[in-house]
Amino acid sequence: MDRPRIWTKNFLYLCGSNFLIGMMFYMLATVLPLYVQSGMHGNQQQMGLVITVYVIGSVLARIFSGLWVDRFGNKKISIIGFAIFFIATISYFGVINGIILFLIVRFIHGMSYAVASTATNTTVISVLPGSRQGEGIGYFSMFLSLAMVVGPSFGLLLWKSENIYIVLTVVSILSAIALLLIVRVQLPEKKKIMPTSKKKLKWNDIIEIKALPISLVSFFLFFSYSSLSGFLASYTEELHQSSVTGLFFILYALMIVAFRPVVAKLFDCFKEHYLFYPSIIVFAVGMFLLSQAHSVGTILISGIIMGLSYGILFPCFQGLAIKQSPAIRSGAATATFFLLSDLGYGVGSYFMGFTASISSYRMMYVFAAVISLVSVVVYFFFHHIPERKHQSVSTEI
Repeated sequence: MDRPRIWTKNFLYLCGSNFLIGMMFYMLATVLPLYVQSGMHGNQQQMGLVITVYVIGSVLARIFSGLWVDRFGNKKISIIGFAIFFIATISYFGVINGIILFLIVRFIHGMSYAVASTATNTTVISVLPGSRQGEGIGYFSMFLSLAMVVGPSFGLLLWKSENIYIVLTVVSILSAIALLLIVRVQLPEKKKIMPTSKKKLKWNDIIEIKALPISLVSFFLFFSYSSLSGFLASYTEELHQSSVTGLFFILYALMIVAFRPVVAKLFDCFKEHYLFYPSIIVFAVGMFLLSQAHSVGTILISGIIMGLSYGILFPCFQGLAIKQSPAIRSGAATATFFLLSDLGYGVGSYFMGFTASISSYRMMYVFAAVISLVSVVVYFFFHHIPERKHQSVSTEI
């Protein structure tokens, strides 16, 4: 089999598995809070806790997942992560009526998601030709972006009957398919580049320092985004517009898909500053518009402009995290990026739920808009200024 065909098949398998695992994550992130509210009669804080516990598990595993990938190889860690993800998924059937065991499974599920997603995001770099890495990362991240919007929409469709077992059955099937796809990836096992002998583990073995600035910016984006997947359904129901929620996420996804081919090429043609500043401001405007919505039209317009801006921001952040790190540290760089992103999503879910419980969903979305603008300050001081100084030094040399 010729080499172009091999890397194309591997790329498609990785895109498919990454899309499915991301879609399952966001399906459950949308449906389970609703189940807690209606099936367990929980409040907004408890709804947020269902997501937060999952993300805590993800964050803890993410700390070490990059190290494991760099040490033991992409393929092996990918299969382990997806296998545990599948086991955790089918375990929900036995614990759905007990909150303690339910949260324990959520925690383990979150850990497996972190390991699996870190491994696939690192693997895709190794299968892409060097001349097409920027474009490839753009398309690969598009599938995760799509998962973030298709997942909630599909989850809400399945939840119409308010039967949690239907949702869990579909998620279990999708999890099995994702595992089969990752097994099909043809990738030579990576030789261990780190000694396995006992030694004191250092933070720089786990965290890639050069990926931290842009990962911190991503933290605030995901903090803000958590208000959509976790609480939009409850907000639109409060507005007596519950039927619009699925369409909101569909339009969000369409904007990402429609402009991704253009966006992927822009990454290789323009500095990231020209993409970041207008996009994050548009995202904040969309979030504020959502907070003031009284009609279906306003809700959908906010989804359209947030989908466009998010579709630019996410691949921009992910690409920068990897680009600014050494090639042999791609696993740690990927883990660092998703560690901060997951942490932002988890912390955001709890605080968004807390904000809604002490005020209203409208105030929660105003708060989300403000948080997204905080990322502008972080980006300017931790990435823009250091980048400009680095360029000045390079020019002088």
